[in-house]
Amino acid sequence: MAALARAVSCQAGVTQWIAACSGLLQMTAVQGQCRRMLSDIFQRRKVGQVRLSESCGGLVQASGAIMHQNRWLYNTNKHLSAKDSLQPSEEKVGAFTRIIEAMGFTGPLKYSRWKIKVAALRMYTCCVEKTDYEEFFNRCQMPDTLNSWFLVAQLHVWMCLVRMKQEGRTGKYMCRYIVHCMWEDVEQRAKVMGISSVVLKQDLRSMVENFYAALFGYDEGILSDDHVLAAALWRNLFNRNCEDPRPLELLVEYVRKQVQHLDALSGEDLLLTGEVSWRPLVESDARSILKPLSPVYNDEGL
Repeated sequence: MAALARAVSCQAGVTQWIAACSGLLQMTAVQGQCRRMLSDIFQRRKVGQVRLSESCGGLVQASGAIMHQNRWLYNTNKHLSAKDSLQPSEEKVGAFTRIIEAMGFTGPLKYSRWKIKVAALRMYTCCVEKTDYEEFFNRCQMPDTLNSWFLVAQLHVWMCLVRMKQEGRTGKYMCRYIVHCMWEDVEQRAKVMGISSVVLKQDLRSMVENFYAALFGYDEGILSDDHVLAAALWRNLFNRNCEDPRPLELLVEYVRKQVQHLDALSGEDLLLTGEVSWRPLVESDARSILKPLSPVYNDEGL
C-alpha cells in the first residue's frame, strides 16, 4: 500500500510537471508570435520612417531650391533697382516731432538752426563765387546774361542739394535754406541790373517753374545713363539750342565728376561749415579721384 501510494503521488507529480511544461511551451509559443508581430510592426514603422524621411528630405530640398530661387530673384531685382548713389537710411523720428512737422513746423535737428543757415549761406556762396562763369559761357557758347548766369548757378545748387539730401532731416532743412538764399540773390541781382518790379515778378515766376523742372530732369539724368543726363542738360542748360555735341559731352563729364567729388566730402563738415570746392571744367584726367581736404570748423565764425 505504501508503494502504491508513492507511485500514485509520483504519477500526480509527473502529471503536474507535464502540465506545467506544456503551459510554459504554450506561453513560449505565444511570446514568439508576439515577438514576431512586434518585430514586423517595428520593421514596417522603420521603413515608413525611412520613406517619410526621404519624402521630407525631398520636400526640404525642393523648398530649399524654391527659397534659393526666390532669394536669387529678389537679389536680382534688388541689383537691378540699385542706382549709382546709395540711398540714406531713414532717420528715426519720435511721435512728437512727427506731429510738429505735420503742422508745418520744423522739429529738433542735429545742430542748431542758425548754424545750419550760416552753413547753407556759405554753400550757396561757394556755388556762386567759386565757379568760373566766363569759362562756362565761352565753352558752352552761352550769352552773358542774367538768365545764363542763373542756369549755371542752378546746376551747381542742384548738385549741392543732391549731396545734402543724404544727411537726413538736417540736410533737407539746409537744402530749403540754400534755395531760399538763391532766390534772394537772384532778386537782388535783378534790382541792381535795373529790372522793373513787374518784369522781375514775371521773370521770377518763370525761373521758379524752370528751376523745379530742371531738378526733376537732373535727378532722372544722374540716376540714369549719360544719354538721359545729356538730354536734361540740353533741355535746361542749353535751352534746346546746342548743335555742337562737344559742349554737351563736356558738361556730362563735368556733372559726373562733380557729384563724385561731393560724395567724397564729409557730411558732418558740410553741415557745420558749408565749404564746397569745385573741380575745373576742363581737366587732363577728368576721371581721376581727388582726395578732398577737410575744412577747419570754427565755432566762433558761425
